[in-house]
Amino acid sequence: MLYKKGSKGEIVKKIQKVLHLYPDGVFGILTEDAVKSFQKNNNLTVDGIVGVATLSKLLHFSFKKSKRTIKEIIVHCSATPEGEDFTVDDIRRWHKSQGWSDIGYHYVIYRDGTIVNGRDVDIIGAHCNKGGHNTYSIGICYIGGVDARNVKKAKDTRTVAQKDALLSFLKELKEIYPDAKIYGHRDFDSSKECPSFDAKNEYKNL
Repeated sequence: MLYKKGSKGEIVKKIQKVLHLYPDGVFGILTEDAVKSFQKNNNLTVDGIVGVATLSKLLHFSFKKSKRTIKEIIVHCSATPEGEDFTVDDIRRWHKSQGWSDIGYHYVIYRDGTIVNGRDVDIIGAHCNKGGHNTYSIGICYIGGVDARNVKKAKDTRTVAQKDALLSFLKELKEIYPDAKIYGHRDFDSSKECPSFDAKNEYKNL
């Protein structure tokens, strides 16, 4: 999970309450400054971003490590048009309409960089069906991935916030699953262009 300037929602409200700010649920400059002060006082990296370490201090939140053996972290896109917002609930509804028990991904990254939980990490995902990769992987999906004017055309539509969030989150996941390698969905299915960029190459040094 990653919360920073521009993030919105209930978790942001909780963060603001702990920091004695008005809980409007919008992560703005005042929240960022308060987070930096909190980080400084707690010997955390002072960047104004609420990642796993800061969140655990603020809310006594513990990042859940999967009980499964994780060998791969697979990046996906939602294959939705550039500029359009969708949520975990939207994807869950799409997947359940196909007969799945739940959303197939473990995490989803919104266009504003907010990272939200999908399927429980202890449960095998339904995001990379070829070759049995679901069994030992974590699936991350960013919202977007196709051209707004041509939904059949793959396009790297990641916003700056999504790129920053994905990079930071992958670094955190690598700390938790140090032996896991990062791939894009297309690395396991030649019929897919998902996630519409070369994730394996982009994150090869993590």
